[in-house]
Amino acid sequence: MSLRNIAIIAHVDHGKTTLVDQLFRQSGTFRDNQRVEERAMDSNDLEKERGITILAKPTSVEWAPPSGGEPVRINIVDTPGHADFGGEVERILSMVDGVILLVDSSEGAMPQTKFVTGKALKLGLKPIVVVNKIDRSDSRVQEVLDEVFDLFVSLDATDEQLDFPVLYASGRNGYASDNPDAREGTLIPLFEKIVSHVPAPNLDVDAPFSFLVTLLDRDNFLGRILTGRVQSGTVKLNQPIHALDMAGNVIETGRASKIMTFQGLERVPTEEAKAGDIISLAGLTVATVSNTIADPSVTEAIQAQPIDPPTLSMRFAVNDSPLAGREGSKVTSRMIRDRLEREAESNVAIKVTESEDRDSFEVAGRGELQLGVLIETMRREGFELGISRPRVLFGTDENGAKTEPYETVVIDVDDEFSGTVVDKMNQRKAEMTDMRPSGGGKTRITFSAPSRGLIGYHGEFLSDTRGTGIMNRLFERYGPFKGTIEGRKNGVLISNGAGEAQGYALGPLEDRGILFVGHGETLYEGMIIGENAKTDDLEVNPMKAKQLTNFRASGGKDDAIRLTPPKKMTLEQAIAYIDDDEMVEVTPKNIRLRKRHLDPHERKRASRAKAA
Repeated sequence: MSLRNIAIIAHVDHGKTTLVDQLFRQSGTFRDNQRVEERAMDSNDLEKERGITILAKPTSVEWAPPSGGEPVRINIVDTPGHADFGGEVERILSMVDGVILLVDSSEGAMPQTKFVTGKALKLGLKPIVVVNKIDRSDSRVQEVLDEVFDLFVSLDATDEQLDFPVLYASGRNGYASDNPDAREGTLIPLFEKIVSHVPAPNLDVDAPFSFLVTLLDRDNFLGRILTGRVQSGTVKLNQPIHALDMAGNVIETGRASKIMTFQGLERVPTEEAKAGDIISLAGLTVATVSNTIADPSVTEAIQAQPIDPPTLSMRFAVNDSPLAGREGSKVTSRMIRDRLEREAESNVAIKVTESEDRDSFEVAGRGELQLGVLIETMRREGFELGISRPRVLFGTDENGAKTEPYETVVIDVDDEFSGTVVDKMNQRKAEMTDMRPSGGGKTRITFSAPSRGLIGYHGEFLSDTRGTGIMNRLFERYGPFKGTIEGRKNGVLISNGAGEAQGYALGPLEDRGILFVGHGETLYEGMIIGENAKTDDLEVNPMKAKQLTNFRASGGKDDAIRLTPPKKMTLEQAIAYIDDDEMVEVTPKNIRLRKRHLDPHERKRASRAKAA
């Protein structure tokens, strides 16, 4: 059967996974009466909850042309659209021969589109551009196409790549067409374009077997499952194989105990696979991402794509709060170390280093969302952790001067809020590079901003724009150090003892600021219970109960206390909110904010030492 390998790339929320759903349906992968969830490729819980793709996943459909030609097998890799998970996209591009670039008919080419497209064009992949959601009321198809062309030119595309085919589609409604005015139909034009435009894999089937590992997975029965594309030769069941590292050293020998290809949402066992097939292989215990699996006669490793370095790090520590160990089942540093090492092995964009005290680990990644998803996953597995404020990873230039990461920030905001946003970004040492109206009373503003200034800004941004603003960020470069950037302006309210929060004490504290805890919650000394309205921290007693006596209060002062509901933060909001001397305590059931030093005397000592 003829073969095509393609990746679908797009910015977050532009409709990749929904389009894959329709490709499944119209290729006959699902039975007519089969009940299939929406966005079937988003298979893990976090992806379903957040509505975003986090992991790159291969799948496969078989399509028979209606005219009666021979059927074609199309391997499709669905990729994440958020910049923080860019490492997933970078490495899978070596598995495919073409890409479908999906662009929203209203939003146009966004930062993540630029990042991944640049990588794909450098590898010489031929793009098919699909303008999605053409049935939107605010679509601007021709302008979006001009933006895509300008983007390709700025990314040094070749003449052949600039001569890209265009289709106009609605992934949700399941049609694609050469005509931008079409509002019904099928995806047959897209299947035809894939078959005619994307080349079949041009690889040597007669050479010895070799295969580059791009994705790593675990199975309770099969052990390690290594996924990638067969670069040369044929692999048969139980054939002897060995694994080579980047330098060509043999790290393991074994047998191909299980070979699986992709069929719809399932992995299907097969007897053999040829060059060009995307397969999963089991039988090795040490081999990992970017290793080469090959016939024992092969001694040269396949070169893996270089991955951009991480720009942000957080400290993952053992939870040492007074409430530690009550909710989680995995609380020791050894368990945390093993889990982080497993993560770093399968996710090449994450780096883990152990600190000198051996009770905490520096975890470096692409951004707050990527690390937030890792913490949320660990929390659901039963881990308890203490998390520090994110900090950027500095570098040095050739002259020895300090450099820091910069990001391109694209903000879509209602016209009335644009002044506030520009002012706030200026305070964070960002430079505006572009500002233009994007139609419908909205403005699109582009900034080049140091990553350091953006930590913790997203929540404030949503408040400033009444929840209507959209912010997209993408790593741009390492540039000159921008000096001090002021952080959070408000201090916090700190509990001065341990016990249960009492409504009687919380009522008067509402005048002091915003509370994060409600009546009856368990507190401990040094825990942050709210935000102070002033700039300094304030220690308060939220556990003071009403003295019950047989004296009546004069003038009917015994009114019921009406508390405002406390502000509950999500994990990402908490991580972005804390200051350098604070931590987030993460357990399977709770997210609490606390001071790093719980004892007030230790806090004073630490602040004096810092000032000195």
